[in-house]
Amino acid sequence: MVAAEKNHLEWMGLALDEARRALATEDVPIGAVVIGPDGAVLGSGRNQREELGDPTAHAEVVAIRQAADRLRALSKLDGGTGDGWRLADCTLVVTLEPCAMCAGAVVLARIPRVVFGAWDEKAGAAGSVFDILRERRLNHWVEVYGGVREEECGAILRDFFAVHRSQL
Repeated sequence: MVAAEKNHLEWMGLALDEARRALATEDVPIGAVVIGPDGAVLGSGRNQREELGDPTAHAEVVAIRQAADRLRALSKLDGGTGDGWRLADCTLVVTLEPCAMCAGAVVLARIPRVVFGAWDEKAGAAGSVFDILRERRLNHWVEVYGGVREEECGAILRDFFAVHRSQL
């Protein structure tokens, strides 16, 4: 694990904003942003599984899809031949350690850096349960920065689940 940088703290604030937006649809409050090489937000997402009825609508996947669409559109405007799906030199920032599906999407999108907030001891795939992002048998490896604004990221999840459990 590598120490977080100042930008990571700021970018996590953007991911936390996305996580809070998920509360409006009663989705688990996880947010993500994809930051481009210039520091601009290329994509943002929040969990939308409940809202869309889509089991793959995790915050990371939503943000990655949006970033790929934006890169493809920008490439066309510049007359380039970029495919959009290679998110080289980008950073994914997410409030919770990615699960296996999302970690796989990161590897396939060739994202070189992932910054996350809270650890997921039940399903994390960036060092907790699995370590897909740094699996040497895969064709792409990711630099991982975990525990960024961890308390804040964990608190929004704990509060969400406390409310839902009290309603049972």
